[in-house]
Formats: sequence, structure tokens, C-alpha cells
Amino acid sequence: MTSMRRRHHLRAALGVRRPRVSRIRPGTPPGTLVAAESAQPPVIHVVSFGRAGVREDRVETIDAALTRLAPGVVTWINVDGLGDPRLLARLGERLDLHALALEDVLNVPQRPKVERFDTHVFLVLRTMRLERPPEDAAAMAILEEQVSVFFGRDWVVTIQERSDGDCFGATREAIRHGRGRVREAGADYLTYLLVDAVVDAYFPVIESLAERVHAIEEEALSPATSQVTLLRLIRLRHDLLAVRRAVWPLREEVLVLQREESALLAADTRVFLRDVYDHTVQALEIVETLRETAVSVMEVALSVHNQRLSEIMRVLTVIATIFIPLTFVASIYGMNFRHMPELDARWGYPAVLGAMLLIAAGMLAYFRRRGWW
Repeated sequence: MTSMRRRHHLRAALGVRRPRVSRIRPGTPPGTLVAAESAQPPVIHVVSFGRAGVREDRVETIDAALTRLAPGVVTWINVDGLGDPRLLARLGERLDLHALALEDVLNVPQRPKVERFDTHVFLVLRTMRLERPPEDAAAMAILEEQVSVFFGRDWVVTIQERSDGDCFGATREAIRHGRGRVREAGADYLTYLLVDAVVDAYFPVIESLAERVHAIEEEALSPATSQVTLLRLIRLRHDLLAVRRAVWPLREEVLVLQREESALLAADTRVFLRDVYDHTVQALEIVETLRETAVSVMEVALSVHNQRLSEIMRVLTVIATIFIPLTFVASIYGMNFRHMPELDARWGYPAVLGAMLLIAAGMLAYFRRRGWW
């Protein structure tokens, strides 16, 4: 029980988290919108822009956000928080969003994917960013979040799990200041910018994982490899696997989106999507390299640990082997017989001790000559 409690404290101190698991009640009809108990209340931001200018507001209701939809203007509705299924139902009614897609929005986490419908395209993305856990200010943890994206001809809807920040700050700044061609393009180009921001956010996380790999590699090569080092390796491999689960399907998602025959995607946007695809391939290659390195480091750490155990067992074996003949001699002279010739000798006791010492010294010399000690 004490060992289990110690392992629990070690896992808590290292920030080892259990993976999020979808909570679906068996027998629930498809398309049922049910929010998790831990879901945050929604916060709605609306950005409408075009060549004439930009309007950015925070609104209280989804109906107020939907009033901003207008032809010739791209409207970006961002919802932070999954705590109100009625909001999603209202979005589905007004924008003709499929019920199964809305269910995937609430049922997190979903595998990154792209689905095409008659009037819109649905994307599931997984974002990652670094944060400092409150229990250890020196460590960095990876925060995962699902981002659901719907886009039509002149509107984009993004739905995020939390309201404590995202990776779309650069996209908002580009819209506000008119950088690039974002104000001249349509909703598909804005969607490209969002996907590109998600992919770019992976690289700081991957860089942090690479630094952790090198640091743990040095610890693993040290003779003082401890259980904490092994737990850090396990956590590192879990984090690398989480990044791979996000990047691998995203690569296929971008490829499908790039080749999608839809009037909602302009030819110019497909060119930019090719660049995003290259970035995802690059990120995936780095992650695969780090995973292989982590496996090698784990093998080295286990080899060092086993070598330490082997050295300890060798020392104990040598000591036990030396004491076997000494114990034999002592057991003989411990027998309760009256007529033992050495019992009456004046120097019998020192002679036996000296013989035992010579036996031990001879065995040590023999072990050293054979390289066993």
C-alpha cells in the first residue's frame, strides 16, 4: 500500500495525466447534444471583415452573433466553451449544420478529420500549447484542446473547449491590421490561416519535447539513474504519442482538404494548403525521430539500471561465496564432540581463524585473477 501511494505521489509530482476519454452513454440516439459536467460556459466573439474594414465584438447570445452574417463580408464566430448545447443547436438551425457534426463538437476528444456537407465543411483540429503546472513552476506541461471548425461561403465558426487562450492571436492581428490578403479573400482563406496557426503551434511543443529528450538522455547515461528518471521517460513517451496522434491525422486531413472538389475552396487557397501539408509532414518527421530517440533512451536507462543491479548482485555473490567455506569450517568446530584433536591445542583457535583468513584471502585473489571482482 505504501509503494502504491509513493507511485501515486511520484506521478502527481511529475504531472502525469490520464488521457481524456469520450463520455457517451450507451444507447444514446445519434446526434444527441449533451455537454459534459466539466464544460465551461460559452463566451462568444464575432469578427466581421472585408475590404472596407473590420468590426470585432463580444456578444452575449448566439442570435446576436448570427445577425452579423451579411453577403460580401466574412464573419468569424468564435465560441469558447462547450457548456451550452442549446447554443450549438441554434447554430445548427441557422447555418444548417449536420447533427452528427455538432455531436462531435461536444463529444471530445475526436480524431482530427474533415467532412464535407452540401453547404459547409466541417474540420476537427487538435491544438497544443505549453503551460506551467501550479505544482511545479519549473516544469512545462502540454495542454491539449479540440477545435471544431465549420466554414461556408462567407462565414467561419470555431468552437473551442476553453476560454483561457488559443493559438489564433496572429490571425486576429492579421485581420485587424489588414496584413496579407486575408481581407480580400473569403472564408476558405481564413480557414487556411486557422489550420496553419494550429500547425505552427505544434513546433514550440515539439522543440520543448526535444529539449526534454536530450536532458533525460544525459540523466539516463548517469550511474545514478533513478525511478524518477524512468517516470519522466514514460511521461515523455506519452506526450510524444499525444503529439503524434494529433499530427498524423492532421496531415491526412490537410491533404483531403487540399484535394476536395468543393466550390467553397478557391484554387488559390489550395496552393496555401500545400504549404500547410509540408509543415505537417515536417512536424511528423521530427516527432517520429524523437519517439525513436526516446525508445533508445529508455533502453539505455534500463540497461544502466540492470548493470547497477548486476554489479550489486556480483558483489553480494562474491561475499556469499567467500563465506561458504568459512561457514563450513565454523560449522565443523561448532559440533559438540568431546574428542576433537584441536580442542585441547593451545594455539588451535588462532590457527583456525588464521586458516579461515587465508581461505578468504586466497578466494579474493582467485576472483581478482579471473576478473570476477
